[in-house]
Amino acid sequence: MVQFETNLLEVIPRTHNVKSFRFEVEKDVDFKPGQYFFVSIKIDGVEKTKHFSFSNSPTEKEYVEFTKRITDSDFSKALDRLRVGDWARLKMAYGHFTFEGEYERIAFLSGGIGITPIRSICKFATDMGLPTDIILVYGNSTEEDIIFRKDLDGMQAVNKNFRIVYTLTSQDIEQEAWQGRIGYIDDRMIKEEISDFKERVFYICGPPQMVESLTDILKNRLAVRENRIRTENFFGY
Repeated sequence: MVQFETNLLEVIPRTHNVKSFRFEVEKDVDFKPGQYFFVSIKIDGVEKTKHFSFSNSPTEKEYVEFTKRITDSDFSKALDRLRVGDWARLKMAYGHFTFEGEYERIAFLSGGIGITPIRSICKFATDMGLPTDIILVYGNSTEEDIIFRKDLDGMQAVNKNFRIVYTLTSQDIEQEAWQGRIGYIDDRMIKEEISDFKERVFYICGPPQMVESLTDILKNRLAVRENRIRTENFFGY
């Protein structure tokens, strides 16, 4: 475990209500793609702490980054008030929702802000030239809600082993204008988009209800063995 004080390096808008927060590191920090770290900031002079997944990869040096949807919580509003140069304390790294090339075929099922650790893993796999065959099925309400869209598309363009399936769930999607899938991720979508699903290790990340539902689908409808399912719940605050 490493703990250190640092300063906010950059704030990057990702969508209309999602931002990435980058913090300076003096030397390369040791973490695995998909892990998380604790962030302490001061709110009205009092130090408050929350944990966030790394959204950058270990291959992206000289900073660490997390990405968050801005909500009405006190911590979220305090984050949104941060300015470049502001103080923070970081403690890392934690978690086992990781991938460094252990499997030949993997699949990610994700929704909304749950893409954060998956972005870290996919960037690592792309930068390292891993031969792993990767499929990402990523759900959002609207096209404007897709976090890291340009980034993910760029990875897919240079990584022949990486394929992305976007799906939108809003009732107002214009089917003529949208080229991706429509609807929530379910057993039918998984079978259609991941025909070799029984040969893959699945990583599921999103709101707890989504994670529970997709885990149930994999285990009970598609007969994917439990030891081939990795999960990470994202709680909102």
